[in-house]
Amino acid sequence: MLKKGIAEFIGTFVLVLFGTGTAVLGGGIDGIGTFGIALAFGLSIVAMAYSIGTISGCHVNPAVSIAMFVNKRMNARELSCYLLAQVLGAFLGTATLVTFLKLSNMSIENVGQNGFVNLEFSGAFLVEFVLTFVFILVIMVVTGKNGNASLAGLVIGFTLVLVHLLGIPLTGSSVNPARSLAPALFAGGEAVSQLWVYFAAPILGGIIAALVGKFVLNTEK
Repeated sequence: MLKKGIAEFIGTFVLVLFGTGTAVLGGGIDGIGTFGIALAFGLSIVAMAYSIGTISGCHVNPAVSIAMFVNKRMNARELSCYLLAQVLGAFLGTATLVTFLKLSNMSIENVGQNGFVNLEFSGAFLVEFVLTFVFILVIMVVTGKNGNASLAGLVIGFTLVLVHLLGIPLTGSSVNPARSLAPALFAGGEAVSQLWVYFAAPILGGIIAALVGKFVLNTEK
């Protein structure tokens, strides 16, 4: 259990640091843009899937772990361990990014926090729900009884790139409560007031994806 927790801690740290770090440092007018940011998140998942995947399964996302729990791929004790490790890893990722920014004499107003301006709360909720549903449905299928374990990391990573390409201009694309929590608490203000969307929508989307996978796509043994 401890090894799994440490693996999830490391994996979430890497995802948050490199994903949000790329968004902060490469998101300007002359930066790498939406595609580059989406690729950073996706490649982080690919890298972690083929390193910590054999230990913990590389969830690095509370919504994924909850979906796995719903389909009885993990028990309540494992779920609690995973959730704690993911949140702590996300906080270390954001704290490290803030440290890098301070050492570079750069502003820390933007630490990769999610947010939506052109959408109402209901619209942002729908976006995050749909994106997470698609992302976690792919995870449940590719890691299910008929999935291809050798390709799972690539499939999941590129699916995360896909959902970010659509989601970044709309909500900043979270699909991961831990990824949203840490930057929002460091940034404060409006990011905190919008946090409930980035908690509720991904978790609900993940639960529905797990159920669709189980009862429609026969993902479980």
